[in-house]
Amino acid sequence: MPVKSDTWIKMMSLEKKMIEPFEAKQVKDGKISYGVSSYGYDIRVSDEYKIFTNFNTTVVDPKDFDPKSFIDFKGPYCIVPPNSFCLAKSVEYLRIPRNVLTICVGKSSYARCGIIVNVTPFEPEWEGFVTIEISNTTPLPAKIYSNEGIAQIIFIETDQICEISYADRKGKYQKQQGIVLPKV
Repeated sequence: MPVKSDTWIKMMSLEKKMIEPFEAKQVKDGKISYGVSSYGYDIRVSDEYKIFTNFNTTVVDPKDFDPKSFIDFKGPYCIVPPNSFCLAKSVEYLRIPRNVLTICVGKSSYARCGIIVNVTPFEPEWEGFVTIEISNTTPLPAKIYSNEGIAQIIFIETDQICEISYADRKGKYQKQQGIVLPKV
């Protein structure tokens, strides 16, 4: 199961529209980098956020998540409260090939500030905008920059095609367009 290189990522994105919009090189210029890297792709966080608040003092329940636990926010950056989190979406829309699985990890620029980025693996034939969880583990407010890098996707090509893909089983997060809350 080889990890895919920058050449494969470029080919799949340009020919098969695996990543849209697509940056064929690493973009920096005073920003947290995004675009193709040696063996992955750094996705950006959009300017849309759902910031968690305990204003309604509800219980966090993945089977019955109360959407009133979030405040919608849109802007050039987001301030995540201390010891809290927000949800966001990627700028990029992804289409994962049937013979590929991805692992996504947070960028080190944020990790070194106590900001943890969590994204679950993208299964074969999953597609959509990525819902990204950004946790502020510090006792201070944390700043997240919109339209800049947030996480790196590593593409792993399997030596066999899966029997049943995410699309085949009509996964509940297939083709998500915005920030999607937990579903059962």
